[in-house]
Amino acid sequence: MPDYIAALDQGTTSTRFLIIGRDGRLVASAQREHQQFYPQPGWVEHDPEEIWRRVLEVASLALQRGGLQASDLAGVGITNQRETVVVWERTTGRPIAPAIVWQDTRVAPEVARLVKDYGANFFLECTGLPPATYFSALKLRWLLENVHGSREAAESGDLLCGTIDSFLAWRLTGGSSGGLHITDITNAGRTQLMNLAAGAWDQELLNLFGIPRTMLPEIRSSSEVYGEIRMPPLEGVPLAAMLGDQQAALVGQTCFLQGQAKNTYGTGCFLLLNTGERPARSRHGLLSTPAYKFGAGAVHYALEGSIAVAGALVQWFRDNLGLINASAEIEALAGTVEDNGGVYFVPAFSGLYAPYWNERARGVVAGLIRFATKGHLARAALEATAFQTRDVVEAMEQDSGAKLEVLRVDGGMVANDLLMQFQADILGRPVVRPAISETTALGAAYAAGLATGFYKSLEDLQSHWSADRVWEPRMAEDRRENLYAQWKRAVARALDWA
Repeated sequence: MPDYIAALDQGTTSTRFLIIGRDGRLVASAQREHQQFYPQPGWVEHDPEEIWRRVLEVASLALQRGGLQASDLAGVGITNQRETVVVWERTTGRPIAPAIVWQDTRVAPEVARLVKDYGANFFLECTGLPPATYFSALKLRWLLENVHGSREAAESGDLLCGTIDSFLAWRLTGGSSGGLHITDITNAGRTQLMNLAAGAWDQELLNLFGIPRTMLPEIRSSSEVYGEIRMPPLEGVPLAAMLGDQQAALVGQTCFLQGQAKNTYGTGCFLLLNTGERPARSRHGLLSTPAYKFGAGAVHYALEGSIAVAGALVQWFRDNLGLINASAEIEALAGTVEDNGGVYFVPAFSGLYAPYWNERARGVVAGLIRFATKGHLARAALEATAFQTRDVVEAMEQDSGAKLEVLRVDGGMVANDLLMQFQADILGRPVVRPAISETTALGAAYAAGLATGFYKSLEDLQSHWSADRVWEPRMAEDRRENLYAQWKRAVARALDWA
């Protein structure tokens, strides 16, 4: 058995390849960003060919940095940005259009029509997901209706589609020369085309959205040896796991017990609560979604609170306003003031996701007076992520009937001590950062390791988890509740703006 396992982490802003040892420690890694395209207001696109090039680059570079070769890897697991959809030609592998990213809102008018014609409950009952621009089905229908000749090509079987995991798995395992057209249940569950209870494509939904079944990948478990990779530099390595990024983080945090939860702070912010082997239905604006399925084992489910804008707001401060030169600088800028000075920032750039699901919400800065500085704006931007997380935690506790005692956190923003302390303060409970922070990639590696025998059991994985730091709440309760009440006032001003 080789001594290492690897993860390919294809995210919203970059692609990474990480090589992990048996103890769960990082051995080598590489990362490359890819371009974000905003061709029209509300549109967000990626170039699938650029992403593919980045995949090959980071795999090669990580192996080189580790002094390793493909034969040293027991397997590779893929984790990926969810909902982002790609359509490509079956015979050439050429994408017919840019990938439409999960943040894209071009189909907002169609969402309103779905709600009017079918009601939100129809989709919630079948898929666990409300009608929203977030999910893949409407994006896919838009491509078939707006790319010339694509509808005819799809119906004749000449086109394939999938989320990013499907596109990469197909190319890695041979592409047009026998590549595997597959996805896993966690990614399929984000398309709004999968029946949540059955774990299979739903023909009624396919008919409703006008999606030919022949386009869609086969739904597989999250952890099994699907086949061998046939592309250098990973040729001969088993492809052994696929997980959506937030489910991968749940696995990486070893939240295998019902009631355990994690929150990932990345481009967006995503809180998942393990609900066990039966899907829990939310009455408070959360999603019911597959958490993982390891091989022939049972599907485990999660309640999820999805927040569209977290780290993306910091990027906006950097790229659009020029208030900082690097994302890491926002903590120092926010630290120049003692509090938010009464300023609240509701970052509804793509509407508001959980628990509001308001497509017409727009970004609002509230509470400005002449006293306010860029430090107050920076602090309000960071606090927005913590406030939105409390929105989700409250909804989650109402749905589950249990109080979340501890929140495990991961993602790039958890390096921000100011944010993490405020998160503990506004929640009124401890926030715990793990010793190994690369939990998304770690989850994909863990799942691949289980499939290949590199790891023997869930207990084996749990033995690798330990805390790096715990933030205890320090804020007085009356102040906590006053700040949160002001946040809710700001949110009310953002709703139904457009």
